[in-house]
Amino acid sequence: MNYVIIIAGGVGSRLGAKVPKQFVEVLGKPIIAYTMEHFQNHSDIDGIELVCVDGFQEHLQGIADKYGITKVIKIVKGGSEYEFSIMNGVAGLKGIAKPDDVVMIHWSASPFINEEMITDNIRVCKEKGNAITASYSYLLYGTNDGDCAKKNINRESFMTLSAPQSFLYKVIKDIYRQVEERNLFEYVEHHTPALMTELGIPIYFSKGSHTNIKITTKEDIDLFLGYQLAKKYIVEHMEQ
Repeated sequence: MNYVIIIAGGVGSRLGAKVPKQFVEVLGKPIIAYTMEHFQNHSDIDGIELVCVDGFQEHLQGIADKYGITKVIKIVKGGSEYEFSIMNGVAGLKGIAKPDDVVMIHWSASPFINEEMITDNIRVCKEKGNAITASYSYLLYGTNDGDCAKKNINRESFMTLSAPQSFLYKVIKDIYRQVEERNLFEYVEHHTPALMTELGIPIYFSKGSHTNIKITTKEDIDLFLGYQLAKKYIVEHMEQ
C-alpha cells in the first residue's frame, strides 16, 4: 500500500495572507485542493492523511468533500514546527500502514507536482527504502559573504531537494526514533533530509523538476496563477 501525508500545518507568515497559505484561493480554488487532486487521481496512491494547522480541521475536510478527495483516511493535528507535524502524521498511521508500505510526505503548498514525479518517487522508495525528489542545478552559485561572493560553488556538486519524499513506513519510524534518542532537533536543521545525513543515511534521488516549487511568497502565487491559466488556455484551444 502507498500512503501520502500532506503537511498543511503551516501558517504562511511570509505570505502575509489572512489564512494559512494552503487555503489561499487561486481561480476560486484553494491551493491545497490542487495538491490533493494529484494524489486523488494517481492510481498508485491508496490513502491520504492530512496534517492540519489546529482550528482548520473542519475547513479542510470541507475542501476535501467539495473537490471529491475521497482517499482521505484521517486528519491529524499539526505540530509546533514542520518536523513535529511529520512526526504526528507518521504516528497517525499506526495501525494503518504496514512496515513495508510506502509513506510519502508532501507539502500542501506544493501544487506543481505531476503524475510522473509521484510514480518515480514510489519506485525509488520501494527499491532503496527512501526517495527524495531532486533536480540538478542550472544556475550559478556563489558563497554568501556579506554583500559579495568570494568563492564560486560548483553546481555539479549538489542537488536541489524538494517533495514528495517517500519512505518505507519502518524506515521513517526508525529515523525519528533515532532523531529523538540523539536529540538531533537541538542542533540539526528541522528537515528530514538534513536529519538523515546527520544519521549517515543515504538520500536516494527520484525525478524532480525546477517548476516544482513550494509556494512561499506572493510572487509564487502569481506563478501558480499563470501556470493554471496556461493550462486552461491549452485545454480550451485543443478543444477548438
